[in-house]
Amino acid sequence: MIRTEILKRIRQIELYTKRIMRGTLFGQSSSAVKGAGFEFDQIREYQPGDDVRFIDWKSSAKTGKIMTRQYIEERSRTTIIAVDVSSSIFFGSIEQKYTVVREIAAVLALLSEYAKDRVGLLLFSNKIEQFIPPSRGQAHIQHIMHALFEIEPRQGVTTSLDVALDYLARLKLKQAMLFFVSDFIAAPSERSIGLVAKKFDTIAIRCLDAYEVALPNVGFIPVVDQETGQTAVLDVRFKHNPTQTFLHARLGEQNTVFNKHGIDLFEVRSDRPYVQDMVSFFKKRMLY
Repeated sequence: MIRTEILKRIRQIELYTKRIMRGTLFGQSSSAVKGAGFEFDQIREYQPGDDVRFIDWKSSAKTGKIMTRQYIEERSRTTIIAVDVSSSIFFGSIEQKYTVVREIAAVLALLSEYAKDRVGLLLFSNKIEQFIPPSRGQAHIQHIMHALFEIEPRQGVTTSLDVALDYLARLKLKQAMLFFVSDFIAAPSERSIGLVAKKFDTIAIRCLDAYEVALPNVGFIPVVDQETGQTAVLDVRFKHNPTQTFLHARLGEQNTVFNKHGIDLFEVRSDRPYVQDMVSFFKKRMLY
């Protein structure tokens, strides 16, 4: 039985996403191509170039103008949301990264359902934790929501992005969009990234804590690896310290690989508001 507070949070996200649908993300554009399809949209005045087979003669006789029926064309695109649930994703100096990650994933699932896409969910760490095959419908979306929100933090669970990428590359899907959500602390192989980028329209969502981008200049600090339990002492006495140089180099290398393979990148910080940036990004990437 899912906890009451989780059900409440899921409901809040659903209401929030509906506001996005009515607002800037979907409000100024149609969620489907207009044409000869399966779902009736409206009757409107005939325009040059319209298919004469859809002229509504009864409405034309009533209005004295040539009127035509317009339909929404059904599409068969699939959205896959792959979410990192290893131990590192539950780290947070202010708020756990997974709090942000699961909310973004939940919004993506709801937006895909609204757009009448089939949506699936992959949860992974150093293995495939759960895969929910793509489907449609409210019951299916609720299944995805429960999977996202029922996961609890676990110590010592390492990450293997290649395990997830190789699994995705083997899926038999066409016209699919992939949202790959992770902190990308563990570097994936370029081979695996290349295979997935060829198969899917891929968007990487990189969620980092502030301390994973820049550490404060406070001298020597002890740290513990969330996944392996290993300890170390970092020297952060200076603005341009080795740790800072390493962090920036890692992000730069990832950006280069993403650009090389045509993967769009959406940056998220668990300590900063991300809603407005998310709306702008997905308005560009998800409208049809």
